[in-house]
Amino acid sequence: MSSPMIRHALSRRRLLAGGLATAALTALAPHAGLAQAPALARLLDDARRFTGLHALIVARAGEVLAERIYRGPPATRPVNVKSLSKSIIALLTGIAIDRGVLTGTDRRVAELLPDSLPDDPDPRLNRLTIGHLLSMQAGLERTSGPYYGAWVESRNWVRTALARPFVAEPGGRMLYSTGNSHLLSAILTRTSGKNTLALARDWLGDPLDITIPPWTRDPQGIYMGGNQMALSPRALLAIGDMLRRGGVAADGTRVVSEGWIREMWTPRTSSPFTGDSYGYGWFLRETGGRPAVYGWGYGGQLLYLVPGIDLVVVITSDPDTPSGRTGYVDELHGLVAQIIATTM
Repeated sequence: MSSPMIRHALSRRRLLAGGLATAALTALAPHAGLAQAPALARLLDDARRFTGLHALIVARAGEVLAERIYRGPPATRPVNVKSLSKSIIALLTGIAIDRGVLTGTDRRVAELLPDSLPDDPDPRLNRLTIGHLLSMQAGLERTSGPYYGAWVESRNWVRTALARPFVAEPGGRMLYSTGNSHLLSAILTRTSGKNTLALARDWLGDPLDITIPPWTRDPQGIYMGGNQMALSPRALLAIGDMLRRGGVAADGTRVVSEGWIREMWTPRTSSPFTGDSYGYGWFLRETGGRPAVYGWGYGGQLLYLVPGIDLVVVITSDPDTPSGRTGYVDELHGLVAQIIATTM
């Protein structure tokens, strides 16, 4: 039998997932008094104390309540969003499934990338699925953290990622790894016949009217999945607002299915570093007493959605300064909690 603590954790995850799915996909009535403007202004003035903070945008129900540039470029200029691009890769994967480019998350990676398997593959590679890559439950030794440098210096990032030894079973504990997202980029490229940049521009850039510039590619020309993508704060806002509307662009164009948003925001594992739940490319937590979902990149790049109150918050920061171990990202979570309080 599971312990009371485990049962409580599972119940909380189910509640969080249910709250997000219901809130994200239900049209809300117009809000009376969207913001206490002076309180929000004071809060954002005070946020200048975060020396790594570059830009911050707060929007509710499609209305921009505040846009602040503290340091760095204007909100219209693309910036490196680091690992927040993992959330974008997860979004592109779902669009590929919606469009029939991929048949589902149960597709086996070995069948999709047969020529990239190691010479003597571990039998567990045959069990590895797209879903495992999305939820960071591949079981393969990570290519992030201390392993990142050697991985990006290798001659073939896809083959090297698939040749990592298994340190857990597929579908087991969370092992956060950029290599997993890069395998998704390779799969998207192989199955669609277009590179990931072209897909991002066709499937997100055009319907949302946002600019997506080229980013880092591996030695084989595959655009990096899970890091180094550049998007402006306003582009991130457009993506967040589309998700807030259940996958529909401002002009009514369907970008991604409601079903895939539910899939991305369903907790499947939890981060060993933060304890937050993790779905398909997105973290989930309770912030300010509300179920929330967020994409997170190194340095403090955040795309935050609080579906129950129609809130979207975009934060960009110095991409070269650690955010996790310094406590900065915890401060940003606290800032979002305060923003929630001032916009209720």
